[in-house]
Amino acid sequence: MEKASGIRRIVNAFGYSMKGISASFREEAAFRQELVLAAVLIPVACLIDVTRVDRVLMIASVLLVLVVELVNSAIESAINRIGTEHHELSGRAKDQGSAAVLITLVIAGVVWIGALWPLVFG
Repeated sequence: MEKASGIRRIVNAFGYSMKGISASFREEAAFRQELVLAAVLIPVACLIDVTRVDRVLMIASVLLVLVVELVNSAIESAINRIGTEHHELSGRAKDQGSAAVLITLVIAGVVWIGALWPLVFG
């Protein structure tokens, strides 16, 4: 079978991406929670009086959390596909994916605190 190209490839890629987001929403509680957080924080970032750079960083940091959560979920799915028995490397990979999510949450927190600090503490 010949690979799709041009617009067809873009349409297919978009469809695969939507399937991935849908699967993550359906199967991953953490992704749902972070999506709710994004649905609240992104509009807040658009409404508060911060610089354009702060606003972009605030929104990007929230979206980064979603991206890393998707990658973490993909890692977990791939490992679970291999087998359910405990293996040190599988556990390490899952823990490292989780750590990546934690670090992006910390990054988002630092960005938001930094942007909101002048508004709260003048």
